[in-house]
Amino acid sequence: MRVLLAALAALFFCSAALADTLVDNVNGYTIDRQGKLVRFGAMVIGDDGRVRQLYGRGERRAERTQFRIDGRGRTLIPGLIDSHGHVMGLGFNAIQLDLSDTRSLAEAQAKIAAYAAANPSPRWIIGRGWNQETWRLGRFPTAADIDKVVADRPVWLERVDGHAGWANSAAMKEAGVTSASKSPAGGRIEMAGRQPSGVFVDAASQLVEKAVPAPLPVVRDRAFQQSQEILLSNGITAAADMGTSSEDWMVIRRAADAGQLKVRILSYAGGVDTLIAVAGTQPTPWLYDSKLRMVGVKLYSDGALGSRGAWLKQPYKDAAGEKGLGFLTDATLRNLMSRAAMDGFQVAVHAIGDAANAQLLEAIEELAGTYKGDRRWRVEHAQIVDTADLPRFARNGIIASMQPVHQSSDWRMAEARMGMARLGGAYAWRSMIANGVPLAFGSDFPVESPNPFAGLAVAITREDTQGQPAGGWIPEQKLSLTQALDGFTRGAAYASFAEDRLGTLDRGAYADFIFVDRDIFAATPQQLRETQVLETYLAGRKVWQRR
Repeated sequence: MRVLLAALAALFFCSAALADTLVDNVNGYTIDRQGKLVRFGAMVIGDDGRVRQLYGRGERRAERTQFRIDGRGRTLIPGLIDSHGHVMGLGFNAIQLDLSDTRSLAEAQAKIAAYAAANPSPRWIIGRGWNQETWRLGRFPTAADIDKVVADRPVWLERVDGHAGWANSAAMKEAGVTSASKSPAGGRIEMAGRQPSGVFVDAASQLVEKAVPAPLPVVRDRAFQQSQEILLSNGITAAADMGTSSEDWMVIRRAADAGQLKVRILSYAGGVDTLIAVAGTQPTPWLYDSKLRMVGVKLYSDGALGSRGAWLKQPYKDAAGEKGLGFLTDATLRNLMSRAAMDGFQVAVHAIGDAANAQLLEAIEELAGTYKGDRRWRVEHAQIVDTADLPRFARNGIIASMQPVHQSSDWRMAEARMGMARLGGAYAWRSMIANGVPLAFGSDFPVESPNPFAGLAVAITREDTQGQPAGGWIPEQKLSLTQALDGFTRGAAYASFAEDRLGTLDRGAYADFIFVDRDIFAATPQQLRETQVLETYLAGRKVWQRR
């Protein structure tokens, strides 16, 4: 009997080893679970898609594996995690009118006209990406600006940050917007004299959006597939989807049921009602081999800096008397956060302006006394923080979920909006780390490109694509590349309660990894920014390859 058991055991262990895959001959980097940068030359992946072992360069490899992938000396790093994005928004942006590359109002008008001519249906023209700051327009665009090129069809275009919309006269007419329309709480109708100008900020956007036809399920499915393709091509293997709707959740489930879910989605419902409708009384379990989970809720405290919707303690420097938009009263914010927290959901709240961040910190400090344990309250963006409030992030297990590329896009605008004297706590990544605050990095796609290498380059330089300002904007907030990579891997996983399986290539973690075309730790900042993903793997299986 002992001989038989020994033979069976030997057969079992041999079969297990034979099911492993050796990824060999690589220039590998990962951040381990303790935050240390680890280099390796080979990796063994089990048939469960998890890392079995890392081998140093020159270290003897396992002798028996069924499969071997020759890395050909290429650089291998963990799949990157975008801790703040909008998955369906990215997909819709890819199949609708995209104005994000326009550099003037005239360019935008030409692109709107060309799109209308090429797409006679559907009747509504929907798009996003405009930015009056990039155009150096000195004002918001107007309905008349669109009417000059498209007057016979309704047009609705979201600003690049999603916090304002631009309509033509036909769209406002169909939506019933008139001179008698009033700005709702948490929103603002931009006016031209006594008439709506065509731009609707934050909650006011609903006045037009209610008239926009909902996309068909087949269109939603196509948008999701486009989004996955874009993310995988940028080396993103997991994304925190901030503001998942019930419809979005069903799109993702349909893709997963068809075996077409290739990116891990860490879902944060777009409001408490959606949270309860989808997840019920607790975060969902990990679904589809850890590819989907609804972990919490996304709330909004204010708007964005570009549309002057970010809620500030003092008026905007370039708009006398305006302090932006606080979306929720103190009581309402606490009630919504409490409703989610009581059932163990994680709470993530958008806060850009210093007043919004202060309001949220106060709410967390009050609720932390009631909701004990590991809550990981998430502050999304934390862009403009009063320096007096920075130490408060270190209390109560708060996560600072930040987007490096926002700094490189916004620095000129931030100076114009507020003045340097009020920006000591702006995009303060190093201060967060110095205070012991966990950082999670992302891009806020499609507000910005999902390319994480641009984010890594900004994090270490504080410079934009033109290398400005030379030496970096508020350079004392620069990070090392190891710290920046940690924010896009281990830190991002921790921010979504996924550190037990994602964010590293340590033993037991899923083998989500990418091959890139250069050694990112030997690259200049410009070379880092230009990094190309060659192949993307999820749980040891190739899901994307550059052609």
